[in-house]
Amino acid sequence: MTGDPPKATRKDWLGLSILVIPILLVSMDMSVLYLALPFMTADLEPSSNQTLWILDLYGFLLAGLLITMGSVGDRIGRRRLLMIGAVVFGAASLLAAFSTSSEMLLLARALLGIGGATIAPSTLSLIRNMFHDPGQRKEAIGLWTAGFAGGGALGPVIGGALLEHFWWGSVFLINIPIMVVLLISAPLLVSEFKDPDPGRFDPLSVVLSIASMLGIVYAIKHGAQDGVDATTTATATAGLVLGLLFLRRQRRGRDPLIDITLFAERAFSAAVLAQFLVIFALTGFSLFASQYLQLIVGLGPLEAGLWLLIPAIAAGTGAVLAPSLSKIVSTGAIIAGGLALIAVGATAMAFIQPDSGLPLLVVGMSLLALGVGASSTLNSDIVLTAAAPEKAGAASALSETGAELGGAVGIAILGTIGSTVYRHRLEDALPPNTPPDIAGPASETVGGGMTVADYLPPPLDSALREIAAAAFVDGLTLAATWSALGMGAAAIVVYLLLRTRQTGVEVGPSQA
Repeated sequence: MTGDPPKATRKDWLGLSILVIPILLVSMDMSVLYLALPFMTADLEPSSNQTLWILDLYGFLLAGLLITMGSVGDRIGRRRLLMIGAVVFGAASLLAAFSTSSEMLLLARALLGIGGATIAPSTLSLIRNMFHDPGQRKEAIGLWTAGFAGGGALGPVIGGALLEHFWWGSVFLINIPIMVVLLISAPLLVSEFKDPDPGRFDPLSVVLSIASMLGIVYAIKHGAQDGVDATTTATATAGLVLGLLFLRRQRRGRDPLIDITLFAERAFSAAVLAQFLVIFALTGFSLFASQYLQLIVGLGPLEAGLWLLIPAIAAGTGAVLAPSLSKIVSTGAIIAGGLALIAVGATAMAFIQPDSGLPLLVVGMSLLALGVGASSTLNSDIVLTAAAPEKAGAASALSETGAELGGAVGIAILGTIGSTVYRHRLEDALPPNTPPDIAGPASETVGGGMTVADYLPPPLDSALREIAAAAFVDGLTLAATWSALGMGAAAIVVYLLLRTRQTGVEVGPSQA
């Protein structure tokens, strides 16, 4: 048929490979610092507050700037914004690698967050304009999703390997040659796209969106670490109020930063919700899994990272297979099925015991990751096709913002469940006459409990390890139980919202 959309060329597929690599690095940079943290703190000697900011600042700025950068890319050109981001990301990586003070590393992490915020929406929105055929576009998004999932898993593996042979700054240097390749290859393989009529730029909307996201994400992370206190309440309230002002301005403005009318479409809203949920589960349980493998099973960082490659491969498999499956099964059924797989994986992990070892955790995480990969690919496709092609940058930024919020909330809620149960179980299990210098650190985290046990004589050391392991697993299984129930219910809701998206048919938002 003459009306069929054009097929992607070999150049487009080569260009896709250039777009997948930077998103893999952006994802990897979220996890790579966790392994390097002990070496970095020994060298730079940051305060406890600085350590938290070194870990969190990257994610804060990444989440806060996504919507703004998505709109900027639509205006100045997505390839141009991608290349600007590559320069910033590469320069920030060099600064981080050779930081000589905590303040210098904080600056580098801030610049990495800014660079990452330009890369994520640019790469996904460029795919929307390079792949016009619905089937090919889903395949391309599947590969992009596999790269994003793979980055989070490769971070600990590559970081562990580098830390065995080099100094802590080496985990950042791996970004630089890849960003150089991107700067050389992108102009040759990726065409420029931008909105021909973007309208007036609204600086106030930019300020409101950034301030709102930073307030909400900070409140979530602070609440997870320190509980619901005055700071949590104040920043959450401020973030929500600024968010409402932002949405009101977008609804009434002539040239809005984002088209919030997209949320009136059931398919779009369901896709953003599903993206939030799958990253919520993946991020929260990845934190549990890494702690279980290292602190309960007793694996080293590199060995634990290698075992976590199995769930990463499962996520990539789901991402790559989902487009082909969508030719015979409805999109809504696949996305809901992905959430159901997450529920099944969480159910498996609800039966983990301190002496379960590797099999149950790896199987549960692999089922969960398979569901994440399958669902994420089609979520992104729905979000991108709901908006006009010239607004793809802003639409992809909404999808990525939902994912970033899901990650923050996942760590906050699931992490809080785990830490609260751990503290209560350990306090109840420790003898009443336990010295405060032992009870205090041991009751805070499972890592603290295992560290304190190393300084105790036998048989007290083994007893404390058993108590800490049992308390940690109780928190993990409770979080898994509630997640299984929640994801099962979410699968039903999302299926009902998406039930009219037909198999193998390109359904516009008005038809969804």
